[in-house]
Amino acid sequence: MAQIRALCVYCGSSGGVDPVYRAAARELGRRLAEEGIEVVFGGGRVGLMGLVADAALAAGGRVTGIIPHRLRDAELAHQGLSELVIVDTMHRRKAVMAERADAFAVLPGGIGTLDETFEILSWKQLGLLDKPLFLIDVAGYWAPLRALLDHIVARGFAPARTHHMLRVVPGVAALLAALR
Repeated sequence: MAQIRALCVYCGSSGGVDPVYRAAARELGRRLAEEGIEVVFGGGRVGLMGLVADAALAAGGRVTGIIPHRLRDAELAHQGLSELVIVDTMHRRKAVMAERADAFAVLPGGIGTLDETFEILSWKQLGLLDKPLFLIDVAGYWAPLRALLDHIVARGFAPARTHHMLRVVPGVAALLAALR
């Protein structure tokens, strides 16, 4: 695996109900900063996104946010980032995040997190992108998604190699070991 200098983090814009998700977000931000890995994320100040960014910044890390002007204008943009890139659309946001990252990590999240994750997985399946994609399975959060992917493969709607395009790690420490 090539050296990872920038990691795109997908995660919820909600804090979630379980404090373990918030703790994982803070740990990820802090540990990435300590490792000298830039955080590339959706640019929001809310939810797990904001926690990852805040923790990385507090630990002296570089954090780049990519946010559509509509969300920035709704006062959701994080104002203390190393760099905040304003784009026109959600589609452009995902493209810029992918361009700027060497790999992707997915913390718990909702529909938007799934959208981002499946877009990268689709690009990988089509051969449009060859960057590592990791699910951080905090407290088993992604078990239902893993079961769905198994079902999709078993029914012939995705190739068996789909399992190798998405690496599941149990936590932040395992992610960092995999990135090394």
